[in-house]
Amino acid sequence: MALAKELADLVGLFKINVQLFTAEGPEAVRKLAKLGVGVFLDLKYHDIPNTVAGAVTAAAALPGVQLLNVHATGGVEMMRAAAQALSSSAAAESRPKLLGVTILTSMDRKALSEVGITGTPKSRVVSLARLAKRAGLDGVVASPLEVKQIRTACGPGFLTVIPGVRPADPNAKPSKRRDDQARVSTPGDAIRAGADYLVVGRPIAAAQDPRVAAQSVVEEIAVAMSGD
Repeated sequence: MALAKELADLVGLFKINVQLFTAEGPEAVRKLAKLGVGVFLDLKYHDIPNTVAGAVTAAAALPGVQLLNVHATGGVEMMRAAAQALSSSAAAESRPKLLGVTILTSMDRKALSEVGITGTPKSRVVSLARLAKRAGLDGVVASPLEVKQIRTACGPGFLTVIPGVRPADPNAKPSKRRDDQARVSTPGDAIRAGADYLVVGRPIAAAQDPRVAAQSVVEEIAVAMSGD
């Protein structure tokens, strides 16, 4: 909460992942929502359609939730059940946007092949994005490297939420720049590619001065959006 209060005027949303939600539960959402900043509830639901529909309904009832997600690899019926549950549980103007998680940004082609998924990450991501759109989702979570292809395949109104964002630091070793991410980009490049939302975690949270780090990202986004 101390970090959130320090950054509340600089960010569009705070992301709550499974680690925080497992430790603190819905109370974490309620506390962050009181700061007046929206919440991206990043729990990546992946289960049978009925169970995911129930989870999405519960998530939509929490205050401040603007984005939530399911794994696109759960299939069309699971995603469709989630989308229908969301539409039934919240008014259209206030309901969170529902996203499909495509391929985790920590996975490269080798990692995909080890779990039986053929093809390049980019081709799999675009296929899953098309599937998510067909199921009625509002957008997808994908790496910065696939944004342009998703935009071409799914149209301009389909949201792209982009993790794996790492501000440029020429002095950092590659392992430090990437952490456990395999498919990464700078904030400016991701915006220029057409991303709607950027997810930036450790480069801010682990910085010596998180506020300065966040401000630097905001400034890079502004430059990219201005076209300079």
